[in-house]
Amino acid sequence: MKDFDTTTDQLIESREKQLHCLKEEVEMADAVIIGAGAGLSTSAGFAYTGERFRRYFGDFSVKYDFHDMYSGGFYPYTTLEEKWAYWSRYVYINRYMKASNPVYEKLYQLIDGRGAGETSASPRKHYFVLTTNVDHQFQKAGFKKRRIFYTQGDYGLWQCSKPCHKRTYDNKERIVKMVLAQGFQIGADGELIAPRTISGETDYDRLSMFIPTDLIPYCPVCGEPMSMNLRADDTFVEDAGWNKAADCYADFMHRYEDSRVLYLELGVGGNTPGIIKYPFWQRVAANEKAVYTCINYGAAFCPKEIEARSICIDGDIGEVLERLL
Repeated sequence: MKDFDTTTDQLIESREKQLHCLKEEVEMADAVIIGAGAGLSTSAGFAYTGERFRRYFGDFSVKYDFHDMYSGGFYPYTTLEEKWAYWSRYVYINRYMKASNPVYEKLYQLIDGRGAGETSASPRKHYFVLTTNVDHQFQKAGFKKRRIFYTQGDYGLWQCSKPCHKRTYDNKERIVKMVLAQGFQIGADGELIAPRTISGETDYDRLSMFIPTDLIPYCPVCGEPMSMNLRADDTFVEDAGWNKAADCYADFMHRYEDSRVLYLELGVGGNTPGIIKYPFWQRVAANEKAVYTCINYGAAFCPKEIEARSICIDGDIGEVLERLL
């Protein structure tokens, strides 16, 4: 399954061969284990820099001189009112808004095999999703909760910042109130709408960078401020739902460990390779019937030891999935 030499004609032929092999593997696999990283959501339109960042966070960028959403998330705001103004915008657009590109829906169609509105109880393929993404896009696209393990948390959940207990809390209702209190509106399709100037730019003079004090979330048990349920340090809460998903994933892996399994890695970078990438390599190396596939823009590779049973496609995930349908 290696690439050909790098002349233009050979590259085209190589890509076609890769797509053909991958389509065959999807059809023939006893099970598909999807490992999804940030690149999958980037392909779906969840950019954390550039125009999308400026549209919603231009006022914070000017005031604090950061230029991407991640940096803003780590900024040490001096008040909880300002911290939650930032985080409510961040959570809303990355968790509760619809992705601009239907990449997750294409993946669902490829693996699950059911179209929108179909009610069949069984998917076309036995599958499980392991993801470091925290934006909930798999369930929005139709993937069943019992088949997903969100290892790093969920933008839609809060926890005690201390934490005094291992429980998480849905935050949508309060997040919506926070963004509305800043001067945003929510469109009919759930889009977060900022006030605009005559030229069409975001009118930050009509937006507040603070939420009302009474909207600040506090732990209902100990009274400490709440925090996001994201794995940033040793305070991350692995609640009952997290542990149940971990057990389901382990059971699925055990059930198919000797079967013909397609390990489908999508957009996984180098930040946390020990969660998806390295375990996938190890599983394929240990199972002669398994196949490893990596689809990643600019970073599609595998170890030499499993090269003969690997398909590495350098390209946009959404475009590749479209070719497979």
